[in-house]
Amino acid sequence: MLHRIREVRRAKGYTLLDVAERCNPPTTAQTIGRLETGVRTLSLDWFNRIADALGVDASELVQLPDQEELPVAAHLGIDGVYAPTQADSMVAPRLLGEMVGLRVVDSIGDYRRGDELWCEQMPPERFAEALNCDVLVPRPAGRFLFGRLIGREDGKLHLLPLAAGARQQVVADPAWIARAAKLVRVL
Repeated sequence: MLHRIREVRRAKGYTLLDVAERCNPPTTAQTIGRLETGVRTLSLDWFNRIADALGVDASELVQLPDQEELPVAAHLGIDGVYAPTQADSMVAPRLLGEMVGLRVVDSIGDYRRGDELWCEQMPPERFAEALNCDVLVPRPAGRFLFGRLIGREDGKLHLLPLAAGARQQVVADPAWIARAAKLVRVL
């Protein structure tokens, strides 16, 4: 199986030591290096540990033969724009589990008109994972709320809407929520 661990690690600006320390339980930079290069066998457990350490879904570390890739022409950093020192590419986004979309039709908060948000649906037992994240929450009669999930208490969710000066909203026992997972922005 081909993997993209090194590519994703470098794109996030992490060293081998950074990833090793972020693993649960922590490991050594040498071990991560051996897993990246194939010197050591990459088990499913290691795959998941490294994905968690990198803050990505494990599926984003797998390179499939028919997967679309976009060549990277340049890197942008605080020192300016420069050509990559070696071949680099981006993998086209893919769906993660149960997802729903949210299209931004008017600029609000950090979102611009035309943005598309890919949101991961979550059942009530996973709501705590979305704390301090932007979430879509269904309401009765086909209505929705969208905002930052700032608290959860006795089955009630506390959301801070995106509009400046908007008041906190409280929603009781929604069947699901959807955490914003990917932002697609056309320039």
